[in-house]
Amino acid sequence: MTAHEDNIELSVIVFAFDEAENVGAVLEELGDYLKQHEPRAEIVFVDDGSRDATSEVAEAALSGTAHAIVRHSENRGIGAAIKSGVLRARGDFVTFMPADGQIEPEAIGELRAQQRRSGADLVLSLYADRDDGTTRKLLSFGMRAMVRVIHGVRLESDGPYLFRRSAFHADALPPDSFFLNLEFPIRVLLSGARASQVTIRCRPRRAGHSKSAKARVVFQVAKELLAFRLRRALE
Repeated sequence: MTAHEDNIELSVIVFAFDEAENVGAVLEELGDYLKQHEPRAEIVFVDDGSRDATSEVAEAALSGTAHAIVRHSENRGIGAAIKSGVLRARGDFVTFMPADGQIEPEAIGELRAQQRRSGADLVLSLYADRDDGTTRKLLSFGMRAMVRVIHGVRLESDGPYLFRRSAFHADALPPDSFFLNLEFPIRVLLSGARASQVTIRCRPRRAGHSKSAKARVVFQVAKELLAFRLRRALE
């Protein structure tokens, strides 16, 4: 690590599963951006059980950049990767991105600028120009509608979000799956904390293919939303 831990303001979690083709260029681009625009930032890289050379490529790319590396012995899911990253993070604020290259580093600047303008505890992001196709758009609409009906909050979020690390309590967030990216923002919104929103760009993947299959998990998300509502009732 090249920065003093007590001097870190922002932690950027980058999570990866079998992304050896992409991770080197993604981390180098991010590291260059942070050195220029966020000198008091660190990268927390989480290898979520990769079976290829993801960790080795990442370690080489992070040389000379303030960073920490977390390795899962098996693939546990996006939620688990974010939780592990937050537990290692040192910044007052935390955000995240996948290692596929779809989120450009400038998105961090948009999130940070909006937080400074608004004083928000949570800044969500919507994609400005992502062509998801009709099916994926319908699925996103359906999930947002379910959140509103089941939990009574309006959650519009496509990509990474920025949040105060003090608001994230991993032991109170059971999901290890993508569902964490619904449960945590819902909890923040229900708490009455200040929230804001920004629009960011989304690029095509650098290489490889997406490992998410939202069309197959929408029913599971509905079940998890209902189970989360029950957990809330019992808290």
